[in-house]
Amino acid sequence: MTFSKLGLIDQLQRNLDSLGYRTPTPVQAQAIPAVLAGRDLMAAAQTGTGKTAGFALPLLQRLTMEGPQVNSNCVRVLVLVPTRELAEQVHQAFGEYGASLPLRTHVAYGGVSINPQMMKLRKGLDVLVATPGRLLDLYRQNAVKFEQLQTLVLDEADRMLDLGFSRELNEVFEALPKKHQTLLFSATFSDEIRALSTTLLKDPVRIEISPRNTTVKTIKQWAIPLDKKRKPELFLHLLKKHRWGQVLVFVKTRRGVDELVDILLAQGIRADAIHGDKPQPARLRALESFKAGEVQILVATDVAARGLDIDDLPHVVNFDLPIVAEDYIHRIGRTGRAGASGIAVSLVCADEAPLLAAIEMLTKQNLQRIEERGFEADHRVPETNASGQVVKKPKKPKLKAGAFRPPR
Repeated sequence: MTFSKLGLIDQLQRNLDSLGYRTPTPVQAQAIPAVLAGRDLMAAAQTGTGKTAGFALPLLQRLTMEGPQVNSNCVRVLVLVPTRELAEQVHQAFGEYGASLPLRTHVAYGGVSINPQMMKLRKGLDVLVATPGRLLDLYRQNAVKFEQLQTLVLDEADRMLDLGFSRELNEVFEALPKKHQTLLFSATFSDEIRALSTTLLKDPVRIEISPRNTTVKTIKQWAIPLDKKRKPELFLHLLKKHRWGQVLVFVKTRRGVDELVDILLAQGIRADAIHGDKPQPARLRALESFKAGEVQILVATDVAARGLDIDDLPHVVNFDLPIVAEDYIHRIGRTGRAGASGIAVSLVCADEAPLLAAIEMLTKQNLQRIEERGFEADHRVPETNASGQVVKKPKKPKLKAGAFRPPR
């Protein structure tokens, strides 16, 4: 199978050649013809399998081959994404795939001035990639109009609902024309998303490249049980022992991110942070420095789990397990992309056992536990199973003869 057999125009094929794209991935092979035909689409595929190209390429072709010319403040294709980082990534992809095509594209998200975004919209846009909150800001100020909208793309819609965007999404849906193409792309589809699709999509083509809520087989995964207070010490130990190069580290809270970065910097390790309290320019600088190899360790909250597209990222570390089990899939999906191998290590303390059980139930696999010598947990991590249960409580430590016994 080649891209030419999918019916793509010569300019798009030349752009793909220059980017080193030789053959379409399974999701691209199925999605591109369906989108070109104007069908609604619901596609589930593991992260890193080329979903963005699966909708960007056929949409760029249709925008180029079909009219009408876009009017002031109007958009022809609207792509909604959950995070600023993913918005930048998707917009960049449209620019690379559509190089030299006579199309106008832009990206809109919060955390930066709205004025440049409004200025871009004045001439009309063929493609607008946006987060829901900023899109509504623009809509309420009459800076964006949907009367010429041809296609709505919901990328990572499950994450948008997880982040509490359901009200904003409903407001957007109500503002759109009744007749338009709708494309739902995601690595996973929750039951809530499947229910939403029944109201948004009309006779959709359904694509499911891999089983629901599975992890990439090329990623080696394991968990290290330990006491919570020793996590920073163990992470530094693992860096030195395994001589890890670049590592993406996920931490539960913004404060935890900053604390770990401070520890790493104090050890002379090049580290930076991405989280919701960081200004957007600072987040983009941190990501670009990491991609360029200027930063060795990038520490992030789950804001970065989707939207980070980093070539050849070898290691992901779950310093803390995610509260939402689905986020585990997206976190470790930052490595092992496009068939490459990767390593995902989770540092697990006793009170995270229910989170571990939820992950194992979702992925239908038990994470192998490997203790690190010298870091054995005093507070043992309970056993779990793939049914989502904590099956064994940690044993109470035996008291030596003559040891103090607390009163009953």
